[in-house]
Formats: sequence, C-alpha cells, structure tokens
Amino acid sequence: MQTESQKEHQWLQKLVGEWTCEIEAMMQPDQPSEKSTGTESVRSIGGLWVLAEGQGEMPGCGHATTLMTLGYDPQKQRYVGTWVGSMMTYLWLYDGELDADEKVLMLNSDGPAMADGEKMAKYRDMIEFKSNDHRVMTSYVLGDDGQWRHFMTANYRRQS
Repeated sequence: MQTESQKEHQWLQKLVGEWTCEIEAMMQPDQPSEKSTGTESVRSIGGLWVLAEGQGEMPGCGHATTLMTLGYDPQKQRYVGTWVGSMMTYLWLYDGELDADEKVLMLNSDGPAMADGEKMAKYRDMIEFKSNDHRVMTSYVLGDDGQWRHFMTANYRRQS
C-alpha cells in the first residue's frame, strides 16, 4: 500500500514549520469582533500528511489546543482532513480542493451551528498563501439565506 507523493501532497508541505497567528473572529453578526493570538507547529507525516498543533487564545473560549490533519486522497481526488479542539467534543471532517491557480485550498465541513448547537451548518475554511512565510485562513458559515457569511480570519506568519 505504498503511495508516492503527488503534487497535491507537495502543496501541503508548504504548511510545515513554526507559525504565529493573529485571529479576528466575529462569532455573532450583531457583536463586535474578537482578536486573539496563538502559535501553530506543523509537521509532515511521510510527505503525505501534515499535522498542525495549535495553542493560544480562541475567541470566545479562552485558552485552547487544536489539532488539524490534512492529506490528499488520490482515489477521491480530494483533499481530506480532520480538526479537533479542546473547547468542543465535535470531530470536524474536511473535504476540499485547490482553486484553479493552486493558491487557495478550500476545505468544506459540516458541524454544529454557532447560534444553535443542536442544529448542523455548512462551513468552509479557505487557506491561501500570500507568500512562503504568510498564509491566511478565512472561515465562512452558510446562512439560512443561502449566503456564505465570513466569521473569522487568521493570519499566520512563519517563524522557522
């Protein structure tokens, strides 16, 4: 079951390194945005997967630890992954693709709605490299009106 690294796997390797991040989140539309900071350590697993461990203040939650896995499934021809955080019990499953220019990774997921944890909502995280040492993750939730609503932006800067 050996797998050769493909260009999609190699794209993910750009994430490997030590990062600091500044987050701005607007959890509720009628509330002011909240800012926080943190760090993220991303390592490669066999050149096929990346594992990102984040630490820091999470808007509205206090200190948190997060883990994200990302890989590429050649059979599905899709990026796949997971995300968990110490502030919740839900396991987020990612399914995504690169844009045509291969600059933005769009990751889709379903999860508990922010306003009502009993309901599910559709989410989208967009990871874009502005340079080798600066990436931005922008998060959206699909509203009842069918429109994607931006609720978080995280700017990551490489430290090493």
